[in-house]
Amino acid sequence: MTESAKLTVDGKEVDFPVRKGTIGPEVYDIAALYKHTGAFTYDPGFTSTASCESKITYIDGDEGVLLHRGYPIEQLAEHGDFLEVCYLLLYGELPTKAQKEDFDYRVTHHTMIHEQMSRFFTGFRRDAHPMAIMCGVVGALSAFYHDSTDITDPHQRMVASLRMIAKMPTIAAMAFKYHVGQPFVYPKNDLDYTSNFLRMCFAVPCEEYVVNPVLSRAMDRIFILHADHEQNASTSTVRLAGSSGANPFACIAAGIACLWGPAHGGANEAALNMLGEIGSVDRIPEFIARAKDKNDPFRLMGFGHRVYKNYDPRAKIMQKTTHEVLGELGIKDDPLLDVAMELERIALTDDYFVEKKLYPNIDFYSGITLKALGFPTTMFTVLFALARTVGWIAQWNEMIEDPSQRIGRPRQLYTGEPQREYVPVSKRN
Repeated sequence: MTESAKLTVDGKEVDFPVRKGTIGPEVYDIAALYKHTGAFTYDPGFTSTASCESKITYIDGDEGVLLHRGYPIEQLAEHGDFLEVCYLLLYGELPTKAQKEDFDYRVTHHTMIHEQMSRFFTGFRRDAHPMAIMCGVVGALSAFYHDSTDITDPHQRMVASLRMIAKMPTIAAMAFKYHVGQPFVYPKNDLDYTSNFLRMCFAVPCEEYVVNPVLSRAMDRIFILHADHEQNASTSTVRLAGSSGANPFACIAAGIACLWGPAHGGANEAALNMLGEIGSVDRIPEFIARAKDKNDPFRLMGFGHRVYKNYDPRAKIMQKTTHEVLGELGIKDDPLLDVAMELERIALTDDYFVEKKLYPNIDFYSGITLKALGFPTTMFTVLFALARTVGWIAQWNEMIEDPSQRIGRPRQLYTGEPQREYVPVSKRN
């Protein structure tokens, strides 16, 4: 017998099916609520609402668990590479050796962008924010690749997916080069995905550039940790845009625009700025006291998470990666890292933080690492967008293929004026 939840409204009892996922909490299917009761639910921020059914990513925030297609993020980050995770997110299974070689080849040989697109960059001010450039250039991809915008054609969807995964590092690197006033560097097919990206960012024509394998592996791990994170704000934006039938390039551009917000993709930049504001370990008590003061607007960035009420599993991997990068670069006395380590110690032992479950999240460490790698803070969210593109694409593809998916159309609680009559301007007081 199918379980159901009962709701009584004005003496009328209505049954709603209870749906169970593979793992995770039960879900009450209220799709017919308005039909049976004439009422809606009110859930600002969708904190208790499942907007879709998905097989891609699972998060248990209470236990600090993140799974991609069932595989723990810790195992993927430790043993896999980013393109392997891309394949997993797109196709549902880890690739065989032959499948991975074929996938890597197809991505690698799609990394160049149309030469005319380079002219787009010169249309931006020289001091344009790289995320502003990303929004514009990615949205413009649909003007160049008409042969992969028919969302009803599975082949075109596949081509569009590979194109975006392959071209996003090139576009991101070009945004970086334009931002710092250096010439664009073309991709090289004999390099792996992440090494190719680092070379496009940091090579210059006047000297040879050799990619450091330790730094490349660290960057690859950062990409893995940001590849997908269930139905967050930007992913929901991509799904919502896609539900209207918009082309995939436009949908990803919408996701980039949403990611730009400081409460989402800009959180690691905010965390780094906070560490800089604190400046030294001896000033930490002052800022801890401010963080506990409800009347003080100061907030500790990089602690706590909308979903995780335990230690963010990605933060543990990111902490290790941070030390590897600083060690490889010979950065032994980094005041920001000293502040970060002491803040972490306090957060894990202080009753205030423990009771409120304000554990360090991935943004707490990633900003330090990206800074050490040579990226300015303006590029942090661009790197996030590069990594998250595969998650957006996987979620978009899943939505397109879901027969129950409809165009997104949230309801509202209207609190404005009731109906009233129009008064001609000559008669208004």
